[in-house]
Amino acid sequence: MTPDHPPPPEWRSTWFRRGARPILAALYDTQVHHRERMPAGGPVVAVLNHTGFLDGPFAFGFLPRPAHFLVLDRTFVGGTGRLLRWSGQIPLDQRHGDRRALGQALEVLRRGGVLGVFPEGGRGRGDLAEAGKGAAWLALQSRATVMPVACLGTRRTGDLANSWPRPRSRLVLDLGEPLTVEPLAGVPGRVRLERASEEIRTRLATHVTGASERHGIPLPTDIPPDLLPDLP
Repeated sequence: MTPDHPPPPEWRSTWFRRGARPILAALYDTQVHHRERMPAGGPVVAVLNHTGFLDGPFAFGFLPRPAHFLVLDRTFVGGTGRLLRWSGQIPLDQRHGDRRALGQALEVLRRGGVLGVFPEGGRGRGDLAEAGKGAAWLALQSRATVMPVACLGTRRTGDLANSWPRPRSRLVLDLGEPLTVEPLAGVPGRVRLERASEEIRTRLATHVTGASERHGIPLPTDIPPDLLPDLP
């Protein structure tokens, strides 16, 4: 797959994360655990749970390596949209198979970069009850290492989807054990994708649950009130 447009240059991610990190560290008690588990080089698909607005900025600033994230295209509006583009993020249209976004993401991995993906597709409980197949497809196509990452503390039960945590509250990024999704010879492509997707979902869900218990930061038990569907 060839992208319609080249992927964002890595220097954008490198430069902007240098600015994001001290701002977040001044506002919150930011903690990163198991940095050493991130491969020092080569393609990596970082998969993260998603509960709050700050998940993306927090992970962008504090992952051990610069990363480009797949971000819902509806977020690319106004000043926020300009900042996302300038910092090298990739807009994703979830309404259909976005070949442009997937092509750009694949090129990031082929040049040995790190790609951030929220498999749940949007903010919710962060428990990985459901997950999309995009991360598995990218890992299979690029032979990238998959890095499960727990993002904790960005939203409490009852808070709105766009709410910010209270100042100086604890935000934790916990890197799990990396895994390699191996293509299975003689197995149809759709079956391979299904199995890889479930393996990634299960590994990430287990890691997030364990990290939540270890660090004493509970996951929110609700879907953000402003994301609940309208009642008839």
